[in-house]
Amino acid sequence: MVTMTETTEREPAQNPVAEDQAAQRLLTALQTRQACTPVRDLIGPTDLAAAYRVQERLTAGRVSGGATIVGRKIGLTSAAVQDQMGVDQPDFGVLFDDMAYGDGEVVPIDRLLQPKAEAEVAFVLKKDLADGPLDIEQIRDAIDYGVAALEVCDSRIDGWDIAFADTVADNASSGVYVLGTDRRTLDEFRPVDVGMSMLVNGEEVSTGEGAACLGDPLNAVAWLARAARDFGEPLRAGQVILSGALGPMRPIQPGDEVTVVIDGLGSVKARFSEGNSHE
Repeated sequence: MVTMTETTEREPAQNPVAEDQAAQRLLTALQTRQACTPVRDLIGPTDLAAAYRVQERLTAGRVSGGATIVGRKIGLTSAAVQDQMGVDQPDFGVLFDDMAYGDGEVVPIDRLLQPKAEAEVAFVLKKDLADGPLDIEQIRDAIDYGVAALEVCDSRIDGWDIAFADTVADNASSGVYVLGTDRRTLDEFRPVDVGMSMLVNGEEVSTGEGAACLGDPLNAVAWLARAARDFGEPLRAGQVILSGALGPMRPIQPGDEVTVVIDGLGSVKARFSEGNSHE
């Protein structure tokens, strides 16, 4: 496995023109709701440093357009999802305020291109994670509470034809997310011990457990805290952290109702409007 540090140490010479082109391709897909070709032809399939620079360009574009950063997401943390995507390490993306929906709320299907749902534990921070060792003890101390979460991943890349650099550049294939309302502190539940069931229209389509997320969702948050600090944007108090999938993601169709049940954290639900999906 190539680590982030190893990749950065061996990164090729930067190509700002190609990175600008990749960012514009993804931004156009986002704005027009029309999937695009992969960006790996511009930045290479495995150049993570370039991919995160493209992601930073997209983030800057969203912020300049009025969006507010409210947290981060960790992607590709479970072996099942890594197998689905053909990768062997996590990535991370940015959560914006307009990505959040309330429990039970209807999500407009037309704002998504190729949605896939996954279940996970989300955390809200009460302290910054900018200094110190960023070990598990510090991570635990910084977490205010955890909730059940439903993340709807999406890809601006046509047909989910993605290499690792494609998904990183595309904000870790982020779509929207829904948080449950049953808040629990780490004194009240152990993330590693949770079990998960995800249902689509009442039928169970995915199961998993806390240990499937990098061995423990807290490990995932620790990985993210270090990675975010390395890239110059540490995690901050008040932010939402989507810690990664507990089991395989599943495609979503117009009109679907998705329910996630996580032991000790209750449930969270989203309904998707009828309409034409962009697939």
